[in-house]
Amino acid sequence: MIVILGAMDSEIAEFLSVMEQRETSVWQGIEEHRGLIDGHRVLVSKTGVGKAMAAMRTQHFIDKAAPRALLFTGLAGSLKTDIRIGDTVLGRDLVQHDLESVVLGLPRGQIPFTEIRFLTPDPALLARATQYQPPEGKVHLGRICTGDQFITHREMSSHAYLHQELAGDAVEMEGAAVALVCSLNAIPYLVARTISDMADEDAVSNFEEILPRASQNSLALVRHLLAGM
Repeated sequence: MIVILGAMDSEIAEFLSVMEQRETSVWQGIEEHRGLIDGHRVLVSKTGVGKAMAAMRTQHFIDKAAPRALLFTGLAGSLKTDIRIGDTVLGRDLVQHDLESVVLGLPRGQIPFTEIRFLTPDPALLARATQYQPPEGKVHLGRICTGDQFITHREMSSHAYLHQELAGDAVEMEGAAVALVCSLNAIPYLVARTISDMADEDAVSNFEEILPRASQNSLALVRHLLAGM
C-alpha cells in the first residue's frame, strides 16, 4: 500500500475524486480513505496543519498501514524569484527552519544530541519525480524549509536565515516533520510541493486562489509516480 497525505482537505480532494472502491474510516476526527488509484492500493488522508499534527498522523499511518512508500503533497511558498507560482518543488532535502539551538553550538535545523539536520528522500522516488512534466509551470529540485509559521514577508531581516543559513527554495509547515518520521521508520518517502505564493504580503490571497490547480498538479505528479511503482 502507498500512503498519500496532504495537510488539508483541499490538498487531497483530487485524489478522492479518482479513487475507486473507496472505504472510509475515522481516527481522531479525521477521515482515512482506502481504495485504488490507477490500480494501486492507496490510503489517502489529511494530517492537519503544522509539524506536530503531521508527525503524529504520519506515525499513525505507518503503524496502521505499513506502507511501502509515503508521498506528501500540497502547497508551499517560494523563497527564490525564479521559482514561480504554479511551479513544482521536489524536496531534494528538508529541514526544520524554526529549530534553533545556537547556544548549544549547533547550526539551525539540527536536532540537539543527534546528527540529524537535512533529511533526504528516497533516491528512486526522487529520480522518478524529476521525470514528471507538469501541464503548467516548471519542476525544481530544492530544499524545503519547514516551520510552524505561515511566512508572508520573506524579505524581512528576521527571515534572512531562510536564505543565508539554510539556502532554502520553498517554505511550508509539515514536510520536514513527515520526512523525519519516515526516516526514523525506514519508510521510503517523497515530499513534493506546488508553489502557491511568493511568501510575501500577497501570500494569503495567492494561496487561496491556486488551491484547486495545485491539487490537480499533485494528483498528476502522484499518478506519474504510481505508474513507475
